[in-house]
Amino acid sequence: MINEILLELGAWMRGHLTYISVMIAATLLVIFGNDVNRAVKRQIRHYHFFFRTIVFVLLCAFGYGILMNWMSPFIQFQLGLVSTRFLGPLVIGIMLALGIIAERKHTF
Repeated sequence: MINEILLELGAWMRGHLTYISVMIAATLLVIFGNDVNRAVKRQIRHYHFFFRTIVFVLLCAFGYGILMNWMSPFIQFQLGLVSTRFLGPLVIGIMLALGIIAERKHTF
């Protein structure tokens, strides 16, 4: 019975891997985006205000967009390699782990 539930959950999630991978990638960017911003800010703090502004606009508008476009297919591919039986528990575990990390970093 448990095996059937795991297979059914995994099969359902397999049909939604695109959305699941985007959710994981977006959550990672939310959790670690502030760290990236802080690191970039430290690197460019000595430059003129105009240059710093352009760098942050490029980072936020294009940098994070490119990261989403690269991370989502990679995550989807990796999740696609997982057996259907273990896909459901893995995705739920990833979601719980991301929630714990976000809580510890006080992201929300």
